[in-house]
Amino acid sequence: MHGEVEDVAWIAPRMVRIVLGGTGLRGFAVNGDTDSYINVAIPPAEAPYGPVFDVDEVRATLPAEFWPARRRYTVRAWDEAAGLLTVDVVTHGDDGAAGPWAASARPGDVLVFSGPSGGYRPAADAAWHLMAGDESALPAIAASLEVLAPTARAVVRVVCDGPEHEIELVSPAEVDLLWLHRDASPDVDQLAASIRALPWSPGPVHAFVHGEADEIRGVRKHLLTDRGLTRADMSCSPYWRRTMTDEAWRQVKRDFVRAMEDDTP
Repeated sequence: MHGEVEDVAWIAPRMVRIVLGGTGLRGFAVNGDTDSYINVAIPPAEAPYGPVFDVDEVRATLPAEFWPARRRYTVRAWDEAAGLLTVDVVTHGDDGAAGPWAASARPGDVLVFSGPSGGYRPAADAAWHLMAGDESALPAIAASLEVLAPTARAVVRVVCDGPEHEIELVSPAEVDLLWLHRDASPDVDQLAASIRALPWSPGPVHAFVHGEADEIRGVRKHLLTDRGLTRADMSCSPYWRRTMTDEAWRQVKRDFVRAMEDDTP
């Protein structure tokens, strides 16, 4: 499946919103998960194939240096009637494959992908919702807040680089939102400390905790060991790790997740 870039807009200094359209999106459908993501394929600059390609065929017939890099983008919105797919992408300069592609994307560019997949949607029977993360989690947090009922309540804690990196978050629900700003030496405990400081509301909570690996590891441990949540009460995943490239993180992510599981009984 593929989409053609129809619009590009910077919604924060390092977050670009890309709207995809075109006939290559025929058959695309989401299942209601608010963390739905597509698995994109970014070809290297010297790729000897066109903008629309079969990933399996490329991997089967060409050397590894020509294989596309695979990355996951959260579906920010899907307008079925208009056939438009919106993704918000965090960029980090020239590092990695996905960020530079998104930063230089122009109308007419093509993005090949598979999916979508996902697994989280705010539980309707939760007494309240906790959503915590950083810029990389904002597309899913924004989509999740939008589907909450007017009677719902959400507590949201987001780490970003400063006020200019904050984006508008809209919800029909009651939302307690706090932006946490990094300084020159990021504190990996900043997000967890903000959660520990919360006055804990009664009733079952459904949590969404995603973002930088060491930051969300601390939040997860606190929720499981101190607040009494179970693994079924939350969606939790380390999207990236500070000081590591995308490729380096992909190599060690499985071991990190295993160590994170060992943090708690």
